[in-house]
Amino acid sequence: MRIVVCVKYVPDSTADRTFTETDKTVDRAGVDGLLSELDEHAIEAALALAEAGEGVEVTALTVGPDGAPDAIKKALQMGADAGVHVLDDAIHGSDAVATSLVLAKAVEKLAAEQPVDLVVCGMASTDGGMSVVPAMLAERLGLPQVTFAGSVSLGDGTVQIRRDGEAATETVEASLPAVVSVTDQANQPRYPSFKGIMAAKKKPVQTWSLADLGVEPASVGLGAAWTAVESYAARPPRQKGTVVVDEGTGGTQLVAYLAEQKFV
Repeated sequence: MRIVVCVKYVPDSTADRTFTETDKTVDRAGVDGLLSELDEHAIEAALALAEAGEGVEVTALTVGPDGAPDAIKKALQMGADAGVHVLDDAIHGSDAVATSLVLAKAVEKLAAEQPVDLVVCGMASTDGGMSVVPAMLAERLGLPQVTFAGSVSLGDGTVQIRRDGEAATETVEASLPAVVSVTDQANQPRYPSFKGIMAAKKKPVQTWSLADLGVEPASVGLGAAWTAVESYAARPPRQKGTVVVDEGTGGTQLVAYLAEQKFV
């Protein structure tokens, strides 16, 4: 059995991020990159399924710039068996539509080598946050999709997920092969062990171009994007808040402040 986990190399969300002046794409040179934290839950879900079965191989797949192998590296250190990095200058500025196309072609290429039974994605990336790539990927691959999973398990030729909503909890089942996205409530991602870090150095990582996947450069990138950043502005600095000092009237002052803000 083979599980492919789609992971994304994103700008560090805790650092100051901005856009380039030339094409208004994210200025990756000005901020460190790392594996999207939400994708760590996808990796953990895949590894848990692999550990529950026999002969299950987990392959981490990413589409991104030169630094993207760092996302693959983290997945390998956690326990994935192999990695694939799709790297091509023409991909720069791709939107979710184009990203799903490249991912789908990469999954199909992997499936041509060895059948892919399950594709696991995070619920969203921490930079774009659109949550649409898993559904687009399933559509392109012609596979059933079960999204926003709070837990994932495998049956006899099926995958079952639990989806927790505001009013109810659903159990949904799909036949394999399928595409699954998991939420940040699905599990607690493991930390790479020293043994895992050392083992990752010997695991295979392939680098593919668009030509390897049969994708026309004109169908991806900023020029083909359905959405693009038109303008941006830095967020204004946070203003000093109101300080309530309790000298016997603190409660009254607090209630008056909350009323003024229309909280009560």
